[in-house]
Amino acid sequence: MKVGVVGIGHGLFGKRNDATVQELAFEPFSEAMEDAGITQADIDATIIGSSPEYHKQRSLPGVVTEYIGMNPKPAFLTEAACASGSAALYSAYGFIKAGMFDVVAVIGVQKMMELSTPEILALMGRVGDVQWESNFGTTFPGYYALYARRHIHEYGTTEEQMAQVAIKNHFYGSKNPKARFQKEITLEKIMNSAMVASPLKMFDCCANADGAACLIIASEQRARKLSDTPVWIEGAGSATAPFSVLNRASISTIPSAVEAGRKAYKMASVEPKDIQVADVHDCFTIAEIMAYEDLGFCKKGEGGKFIEEKQSYLGGKTPVNIDGGLKSKGHPVGATGTSMAYEAVKQLRGEAKETQDDGAEIALTHNLGGIGQYCFVNKYRR
Repeated sequence: MKVGVVGIGHGLFGKRNDATVQELAFEPFSEAMEDAGITQADIDATIIGSSPEYHKQRSLPGVVTEYIGMNPKPAFLTEAACASGSAALYSAYGFIKAGMFDVVAVIGVQKMMELSTPEILALMGRVGDVQWESNFGTTFPGYYALYARRHIHEYGTTEEQMAQVAIKNHFYGSKNPKARFQKEITLEKIMNSAMVASPLKMFDCCANADGAACLIIASEQRARKLSDTPVWIEGAGSATAPFSVLNRASISTIPSAVEAGRKAYKMASVEPKDIQVADVHDCFTIAEIMAYEDLGFCKKGEGGKFIEEKQSYLGGKTPVNIDGGLKSKGHPVGATGTSMAYEAVKQLRGEAKETQDDGAEIALTHNLGGIGQYCFVNKYRR
């Protein structure tokens, strides 16, 4: 039995002082229901992807499902740090494959901007091992700076090549009305920006955000009745890596991404060369370069060359993050995975307008949680 996406919705990412967390969730939920042509009565359950530490509100599924009118239907919460939205989608996929539900609303939602930057840094740092790492001051930029330094050492990747990722993603993000930063950026501005954690500068780093995105997914029988253009989830890969980077064999790769990608490729019976458009987890510019390699879009060590040659632009070998990625859209951690899936569905439906990859039939999403402790890779087909 296939599982298909029949409705999608996406709210504006940014500093959303105008909305509570439940209001953030309602924006894309109502849009997705309208897109699918359904009402709450047609939905069997709701799964919320979110990292609850960032919210003042506890027990998020309860307050969200009440607000969006889904009582007394079942509601669940998934948490996998920055991959919480993809964990929600993965869970919904499993529920439908098991025959427990026919139609599920998947909502990735996060309200991060109520907290100060130091509070957010402390929370994110604790995604590292609290016994041996975060107590010594590790932060997300610090971890990815380690990855970048090792990649530079092993493969000769340059800071200018990393900056090219930001240039590309801001170029495409300038065309995305849902993105937090809708403007282009220059190499000079990136290279002259403040150092955050060497070699990562300010514009090598994505920004926090508030926001939400929603998917309505359904069993094959219901999907064919509800939509003339369902997008099928044909590969769903999930994997983990050692929580502490001290226990990893290499820090120039994300082992969970390699394994999740392998599983998804196998399930979907495709190879990296078959992927026509992708959204990957570019929390830092080096992360996108590592993703090119971990997913097989290029050989290990050639990610810098891949972006330098514009192979991840529209018209290149594998267009990547042509919605702006985390770098331009912002990163409301619970909503990032569902935002990626939203873009994949738009591309395969031919609805991406200025950034449409004409004729795309197979798409991929790659969503990391934490510093690579979790990874979800999905393959979608028109």
